[in-house]
Amino acid sequence: VAAWVGAAVAFGLGVGAVMGAEKAEEFFAGYLLEQSLSVDNLFVFVLVFDYFKVPLASQPRVLNYGIWGAMVMRAAMIIAGYEAVTNFKPILLVFAGVLIFSSYKLIAEGEEEEEEDMSENAIVKFCSNLLPVSKDYDGENFFTTENGAKIATPLLLCLCVIELSDVVFAVDSIPAVFGITEDPFIVYSSNIFAIMGLRSLFAFVATMVAELEYLQTAVAAVLGFVGCKMVVEFGGVEIPTEASLAVVVGMLGAGVALSLAKK
Repeated sequence: VAAWVGAAVAFGLGVGAVMGAEKAEEFFAGYLLEQSLSVDNLFVFVLVFDYFKVPLASQPRVLNYGIWGAMVMRAAMIIAGYEAVTNFKPILLVFAGVLIFSSYKLIAEGEEEEEEDMSENAIVKFCSNLLPVSKDYDGENFFTTENGAKIATPLLLCLCVIELSDVVFAVDSIPAVFGITEDPFIVYSSNIFAIMGLRSLFAFVATMVAELEYLQTAVAAVLGFVGCKMVVEFGGVEIPTEASLAVVVGMLGAGVALSLAKK
C-alpha cells in the first residue's frame, strides 16, 4: 500500500513541477476521491469472492485481470466523457445529478444496513445466464475441458462479475473526477493510480471495512459536495481547486477519525 501511495505522491509532485501547482492539486483531489470510492468497490469484490467461494490462491489472478480490464474500460469512458463535456457543456449538470443521487443512495443504504444478497445481484444473474460454467474450479484456469468441450470455470464468471461491477462504479467515480477537473490526463492518471493500488488495498479493506463505520457517510458527503460544486460552477461561480482538495481531505479524514474514535 505504501509503495503505491508513494508512487502517486511522486507522480503528483512531478505533475506540479511540469504542469504547475493547480494541476498537482487537481491530481491529488482526484486521486483521493478515487481511492475513497474504491473502498465500496473493493467491498463488493470481497462479497463476490465469498459468493463464488473463490480459492484464496486464485484471488490475486482475478484481481490482476480485473485491474487491467478496468484500466482499458475507464480509458474508453474517460475519452467519451471528455468528448461529451467538450462538445456539450450542459452534460456536466447530468454528471452532477448522478453524483447527488449517488450521495443520497449511499446515505440511504447506510441507514438500511442490510447485507447484500449476491444471488439477487443483477450483474451476477446476467453473467450466470450468459456463460455456460463448469461446476468446479480448475486451479487458476478461466477455462476447462468438460465432455470434450471448452467451458468457462467459475473463476471466469467471477472475473466477468467484477469487471461489470467496476463499470457500474465508474459511472459514479469518473463524473466525480470531472467535477474536480476537465483535463483528461489528470482524470485518467488519478484513476490509474487509484486502480493500481486496489490489489494492495484488498486485504486491508477485507479486514478493516467494518471498522470504518462512518467512511461511507464521508464518501456520500464528498459526492454530494462535488455534485453541488459542478452545478455552482456551471452557473459561473468558480471554486478554487485548493478549496475542493481541502474539503475532500477534511470530509474523508473526519469519516476515518470518527470511525476510529468510536472504536
